[in-house]
Amino acid sequence: MELNQYSVVLVNLDPTLGSEIKKTRPCVIISPDEMNHYLRTIVIAPMTSKSKDYPTRVKIKQNNKEGWIVLDQIRTIDKQRIIKVFENLNKKEIEKVKLVIKETFVD
Repeated sequence: MELNQYSVVLVNLDPTLGSEIKKTRPCVIISPDEMNHYLRTIVIAPMTSKSKDYPTRVKIKQNNKEGWIVLDQIRTIDKQRIIKVFENLNKKEIEKVKLVIKETFVD
């Protein structure tokens, strides 16, 4: 299974605690390919179908469904949690994700 940055993957996020996003759901791989290809862990941002328009959420459309990438819940997971690999984000979505990550964690 090839895991690349900005791919959408189906991940089992359970067990969780408190307000962490739970269940099996799509997530976006955030970690760079150099890490994804050599480490047993990857960094992901979960997705949800319902959200408010928070500055740390990126609205996208995948499989004709609208959803949100939840960049305020980025986490590292073991690759064993990945069930399936879907398509990649498009260029516009990738640029928005990069911008929100930079605004949130770098500046």
